[in-house]
Amino acid sequence: MSKIKFALVGCGRIAKKHTEALSELEEAELVSVCDLKEEKAKEYGKKFNIPYYKSYDEMLQNEDVDIVNILTPSGLHAEHTIDIVSKYQKNVIVEKPMALKLDDADEMIRVCDENGTRLFVVKQNRYNLPVMKLREAVEEGRFGKMVMGTVRVRWSRHQHYYDMDDWRGTWAMDGGALTNQASHHIDLLEWMMGQPVEVSAQTATRLVDIEVEDTGAVIIKFANGSIGIIEATTATRPSDLEGSLSVMGEKGAVVIGGYAVNKMETWQFEDERESDKTVMEEYKENPPNIYGFGHKRYIADVIDAVKNDKKALVDGLEGRKSLELINAIYEAAETGKTVKLRFEPKKSKLGIKDEE
Repeated sequence: MSKIKFALVGCGRIAKKHTEALSELEEAELVSVCDLKEEKAKEYGKKFNIPYYKSYDEMLQNEDVDIVNILTPSGLHAEHTIDIVSKYQKNVIVEKPMALKLDDADEMIRVCDENGTRLFVVKQNRYNLPVMKLREAVEEGRFGKMVMGTVRVRWSRHQHYYDMDDWRGTWAMDGGALTNQASHHIDLLEWMMGQPVEVSAQTATRLVDIEVEDTGAVIIKFANGSIGIIEATTATRPSDLEGSLSVMGEKGAVVIGGYAVNKMETWQFEDERESDKTVMEEYKENPPNIYGFGHKRYIADVIDAVKNDKKALVDGLEGRKSLELINAIYEAAETGKTVKLRFEPKKSKLGIKDEE
């Protein structure tokens, strides 16, 4: 079968992971890239011997593309998705978070539906092998009554990280540790524990000069009665420490640690099976950095979904779930009150631009 042709919009920090994944997939072909900063686009264009542009309009008018990967700042994801889909009817992969405002996420989903295109939201950590094994246990009901789920994101972002681009660490374009770095982990917690029904939170900015938080603590109540805890900070010093997920129930407990929720650390169930004896060895993989191994597996699933008209693991509706929870967290932190879901943001600053 013919290859699926990809184009990148945005050649910043995360573009490296997308180009690496695409180059390793036989069914994928990177055909073009663009970035407002031409030198960034040129770097990838020369590396892969493909055309590069400053404008996605120019790129999409000149190149045959099946899927557009939107890797621009978070505050521009919705604008770029809606514009590209409306004009060119392209399938879209958008990096996390899919948007900052819930209204924008809803409009992205609506426009894609209206134009008959597919919307995929990057949640590559769902494809980590230990995470998939944990999800299997959840689906099989091995935990029994759920008790508690916990995520810990203890990463390090120094001032120079935020100073690289003027959009970093802003409410309008980025969000803080909870929106940016911890969004994957929040997605995993919700994926394992189910529908959140209320949330309370505290945030703080401790070690860097930014608008948003570098540290946050959250307590969630889920519909099944279990409790969730989120601990997220980019103020770990001097370097990254962990990105972990724990799930505990009446009949078992699992802990996945490492830098990127990628290393099985605990696997114990009352109804021990023969296959459990090899889990710790089979799922001990730990990546060399916080991005993990998941982009290749994620994009492979997108290709399968497009070629075979299948449902993808993380579409727009699925991506919206964790965005609603993140907005609720900021609403709770801003008001000092417990916020019930579903809700309409009133005090959350996330995604709000000055003119609003």
